[in-house]
Amino acid sequence: MKSKKTLILCLFLAFVAGVQAQELSNFMNRKPIISPEIGESEVTFRIMAPEADTVKINGGFTPTVKMKTQFGEMEVPSSVNLTKDESGLWSITMPLPEPELYTYSFMVDGVAVNDPSNIFMQRDGTRYLSVLLVPGEKTENYFEANERGDLHQVWYDSPTLGLNRRLFVYTPFGYETSGKDYPVLYLLHGAGGDEDAWSTMGRARQILDNLIEKGLAVPMICVMPNGNPNQMAAKTAQLPESDLDFRDPSKRNLYVNSLLKDIVPYIEKNYRVIADPDHRAISGLSMGGGHTIAAANEYPGTFQYICPLSMGLWGEQPEIDEKLQGLKTAGYKLYWLACGKTDFVWESAQKLDAKLTENGLEHTFFVTEGGHTWANWRVYLNTFAPLLFK
Repeated sequence: MKSKKTLILCLFLAFVAGVQAQELSNFMNRKPIISPEIGESEVTFRIMAPEADTVKINGGFTPTVKMKTQFGEMEVPSSVNLTKDESGLWSITMPLPEPELYTYSFMVDGVAVNDPSNIFMQRDGTRYLSVLLVPGEKTENYFEANERGDLHQVWYDSPTLGLNRRLFVYTPFGYETSGKDYPVLYLLHGAGGDEDAWSTMGRARQILDNLIEKGLAVPMICVMPNGNPNQMAAKTAQLPESDLDFRDPSKRNLYVNSLLKDIVPYIEKNYRVIADPDHRAISGLSMGGGHTIAAANEYPGTFQYICPLSMGLWGEQPEIDEKLQGLKTAGYKLYWLACGKTDFVWESAQKLDAKLTENGLEHTFFVTEGGHTWANWRVYLNTFAPLLFK
């Protein structure tokens, strides 16, 4: 009998330990902790840590300090102290930052901790971070639209890489019932990212939903592949990775070849698309920007809309003039290059801009403040998507 009671007690404790923080607060009749709490001009963060000696917060909205990195001197966020009340609740009230999507975490006695009261989180590679989304004109397309498209996780075979791989496909509102064929944007992530990066950190679905609902962008399908040719899918899928060294010069453009030979044909076979160059666009950030440039140069005429973001020309490329002349001869409708002035790739983007001009390729060089950040890349998607397929 005693062992039975002990078992019941253990099961009960396991249940209590497993419930979410909000449910635990309700269960124990405690007032829920609200964090972040956004007011008209202030935002408050809170965390319960009665045994902690220090709690700090660090995020995209905290003051920055200069730090030397592998990419040179950069501005990085610093930490700000929270204060503790008699119940052990730590809090800080700060001026509401400018409208933007920010990530943040607490430092509890030197240990990074996500906000346990905030269910809005974002994965950046192998890190998970809490999110603060401040409403405003800049971020209005980062929130849910009334007419929402779907985001599909799709598996396809890649003979080029010898793998069964995953990509994300966005289909616009009404795709299932319209009977129409759609243009396609191939949207590529950067180094350290994966097929989920643009939908999670880039808010690609929300941005496209809002632009399409407002009549600012043409309804389109958006394909977001995994640009790491040694992976079947994001690391969260816990699938084995191949030992492919994609940095080997002999493997140059291997992923780009898989994009053109495997992914594009798969999409055009399995989705209602308009399968011609006039209805294909390609864009990517950082590493994906390099893939965009390479795809346009190696397969001229395949994409009529070419939008490399935060990327340019690196090192010596003696064949670049020939490649750009081939692209010019094949023709295109839009070449849209974007980069921030403090981005570590700024000089390479300027070099590409100069080469495009030198070779007589009409293009736009969209320059912003800021660096190699999602804050810029979301703006770029929000800006160039309305230009596509028109």
